[in-house]
Amino acid sequence: MEAEGRLRALGDAMEHDLRENVLPFWIREVVDEENGGFRGYVSDEGLASPLAPKGGVLCARILWAFAKAFPRTGDAGHRRMADRAFDELRHRFWDPAHGGTFWMLDHAGRILADRKQTYALAFSLYALTEYHRATGSADALDRAVALHRAIEAHAADRRHGGYWEARARDWSPLQDVRLSEKDLNAPKSMNTHLHVMEAYANLLRVWDDPVLRERLGALVALHLDRIVDPEARHLLLYFDERWAPLSRMVSYGHDIEASWLLVEAAEAVGDRTLVARARQAAVAMARTALAEGVDPLHGGLFAERHEDGRLDDDKHWWMQAEAVVGFLNAFELTGDGAFLDAAERTWAFVDRFVVDRLHGEWRWRVRRDGTKVPGLPKVEPWKCPYHNSRAAFEAIDRAARLSSRGAPA
Repeated sequence: MEAEGRLRALGDAMEHDLRENVLPFWIREVVDEENGGFRGYVSDEGLASPLAPKGGVLCARILWAFAKAFPRTGDAGHRRMADRAFDELRHRFWDPAHGGTFWMLDHAGRILADRKQTYALAFSLYALTEYHRATGSADALDRAVALHRAIEAHAADRRHGGYWEARARDWSPLQDVRLSEKDLNAPKSMNTHLHVMEAYANLLRVWDDPVLRERLGALVALHLDRIVDPEARHLLLYFDERWAPLSRMVSYGHDIEASWLLVEAAEAVGDRTLVARARQAAVAMARTALAEGVDPLHGGLFAERHEDGRLDDDKHWWMQAEAVVGFLNAFELTGDGAFLDAAERTWAFVDRFVVDRLHGEWRWRVRRDGTKVPGLPKVEPWKCPYHNSRAAFEAIDRAARLSSRGAPA
């Protein structure tokens, strides 16, 4: 089969999983009819915990996924989910006193953690922008712009560049700024900057503001100059305030995710020099991920390489989703069939081992050979419909785009 047919088959398979598996799961299992919003925890087998806390990142990611889906599917159920998530974000997670969004609520919507994590603000901005794109909501756009301005006013480091990880509710400094328990307590991280960049690119598509464009361009350049290791072609993960690296751990999923998000953001800025740099870096990072991170035996992308050289060869759901998109992006940029092969093999691994056809959605993590890792939920503050739905949207769009202009054979 030539590349065009292979791309179409991949897009069709992922669209089928999206429509018949991923999105229905969230409608069926996650809506909290008793307390409003969405359930904060659902087990691998579909058992909900009624008292589980509710994360702001999860709410934003549900909003993004269904706002992205609705214009494509025209499904009224998808619109209702997007509307529900929008209402939850603006009425419960939004801070009416200081602006921004809260980190965590309890099961009934009361504040559990009121800190302003820049990562979470970025996802709320990203989702609100997508909801505006889907529905034309002026309120959603106003709130997205307000988040951008809050990030610039309170989280931007004007001296050394980039953004601080977190602030207190009133935007005063915090001692512990960690995104999660596994993260370093570092003032700056790759992960936060990656998703601020992603969110700003989405906002710039609907709100052509010169300050936003300048800040997005600076973010792309910051990734290329500071965050991407120019020799190893991996992302550096944690930094002090002056951008000295604090870790040499490798996250293969973030590497391949950043490779395509950098190109997307540079193209949104519209600077040809920046686009050329981003494309060059993206291909180099994808080649490194292909050489080091892809399992030659079973397919799929490994999780991490520790600083001492140990390989974590488990395969997480979100890393596989990003690998499909990142390798398709590299194929689009180069025509190198090895990237298309890698995208197809990654999806084949997902389809065989990660998609849960009994209980729905994707399993959080499997072993190298695809064996299920027990005890991990389908829904909690980090397990969401964002990565796998976005991978499907991207595969569909890229297949259509490459087919329309003639993909390399």
